[in-house]
Amino acid sequence: MSVIWTNGCFDVLHRGHIELFEFAKSIGTWLTVGLDTDERVKRSKGEQRPFNNLGDRIKMLEAIRFIDEIKIFNSDIQLKKQIVSCNAETIVIGSDYKEKKVIGSNLVKKVIFFDRIKNYSTSKILNDIRI
Repeated sequence: MSVIWTNGCFDVLHRGHIELFEFAKSIGTWLTVGLDTDERVKRSKGEQRPFNNLGDRIKMLEAIRFIDEIKIFNSDIQLKKQIVSCNAETIVIGSDYKEKKVIGSNLVKKVIFFDRIKNYSTSKILNDIRI
């Protein structure tokens, strides 16, 4: 079995997320999605986030046919432990991370960068709603 890992906060799901999940699943047999806790999202995105709480985000991800398993994490250490615990061979991450540190990249055989789908962004969606 080839386990693929991807992670994020997946706060407001959009087409870009779905295409990421579909692509990730297409290169392996099992897709595990790591999901940031509400506290971690607040630390990285600000006090107004997440828009959807952890329970709601889990429920939405569970409904996506490409996702086989969801793991929750609250820190970089927990993230690394989750990657190891699911025996991931490959990490699929957005291309916006090409110049950034990919946490857990040293724990897998390969990191694949998924090209962001133009004009799809949770932050943009939320900013448009708040205008």
